[in-house]
Amino acid sequence: MYETIYKEKLKTAKEAAALIKDGDEIEIGFGANFPVEFDAALAERAHELNHVAIRNGVLVDSSRLVAVGGPFLWQSWHGTGDVRRAMDKGTANHIPVRYSEIIRYVTENRDTDALVISVSPMDKHGYFNFGIDGSHFFRLAEKAKTVIVEVNEKQPRIFGRTESELHIDQVDVIIEAEPHAMGILPNRPYGDLDRKIAEIVVERMEDEATVQLGIGALPNAIGDVIADSSLKDLGVHTEMYVDSFMKMTLAGKVTGMKKTLDRGRQVSAFLAGTEALYDFVNENPSIMVGPVDYVNGAATIAAQHKMTSINTAIQVNLRGEVSSESVGTRQISGSGGQFDFAVGSYLAPGGKGFICLRSSRVDKNGVRHSNIVPDFITGTAITLPAPVTQYVVTEYGICNLKGKSLYERAKALIAIAHPEFRDELIKAAMAKGFWKP
Repeated sequence: MYETIYKEKLKTAKEAAALIKDGDEIEIGFGANFPVEFDAALAERAHELNHVAIRNGVLVDSSRLVAVGGPFLWQSWHGTGDVRRAMDKGTANHIPVRYSEIIRYVTENRDTDALVISVSPMDKHGYFNFGIDGSHFFRLAEKAKTVIVEVNEKQPRIFGRTESELHIDQVDVIIEAEPHAMGILPNRPYGDLDRKIAEIVVERMEDEATVQLGIGALPNAIGDVIADSSLKDLGVHTEMYVDSFMKMTLAGKVTGMKKTLDRGRQVSAFLAGTEALYDFVNENPSIMVGPVDYVNGAATIAAQHKMTSINTAIQVNLRGEVSSESVGTRQISGSGGQFDFAVGSYLAPGGKGFICLRSSRVDKNGVRHSNIVPDFITGTAITLPAPVTQYVVTEYGICNLKGKSLYERAKALIAIAHPEFRDELIKAAMAKGFWKP
């Protein structure tokens, strides 16, 4: 029965791309879930089209549509290297979003002419599995005018809490792609300073904590330090599942049996990492994806036992505001779920929220700059407002800003700033009226 319907909906990538017309708005994958053959086929039509809006989140694969530009305006929920360069050229733009709200964003506030996603092969019941991203595709498919799936035999099949599969009756077009490896998010190497910050954080973690990690070199360091630690019976509830969690699991640190919700399951909205990670999660009963309004919902996070969120920042100012997504108006990444996990972890029984950053950075000319600053430059996005920030960590130590006055916050942050900048930060705090000698 389903085989007949399947054949009726089967098209080549070129035929599927021919369905796109001027003025259409398309959602095309998210993270490592990316329809590479459709992407290439639509890019070949650049000379035929005038304006097509393309929406995407974290771009792990390279995209021909981003490279071509032209009639394709790339609108990103987040931001990666290729997308940032396209923004600089004016062929891409950023959509500010709290990731937990993305389902409402796309169903209530955006038109979607076509949803195009990568899926695992159809099972005997007629279902395609979203695999490494269960965050919002199910409900977006209900809203989209046309649903196009690109079948990849190498797409991992991952069990979901709900809304992790799409039935063939909900699909309009099927593309059978040549089997290809999923987009790889390599493990970024970390240095001694990252390791030091990781050690400070892990010293304050507790057995049975439920853990969320961000992305990048510093979270990789934290995952390695946890794997080498004496911690036990940890749980995982995170926006993005990365290789660090696999390392922690294989080191015997993760059981999930002390979690309040989804006991025994490692929960995320989407996954991205190495081929080893994709092999690890494929049909692994301990791994679960879920819709992002559940996974990143502050109430869900706050219900978890000893919820511990660990995220990175670009800069923190003396008021305790955190910027993790832009420098001035130049978009670096996105707000993602940092706000939700910061609030939820603080509200959780025994919960803790950490914001981690190196105290300083050295530019291409060899000049050192402080990452703890008096104020952000104009246009910088504030990811966490001051009342939300709890622990801030650099290689020079840790401070808890909750309940502190502006003077106490400035004093605590200056104490963990790079020593080269402490005197000038004190002068800046005095000029702002924060410092009380």
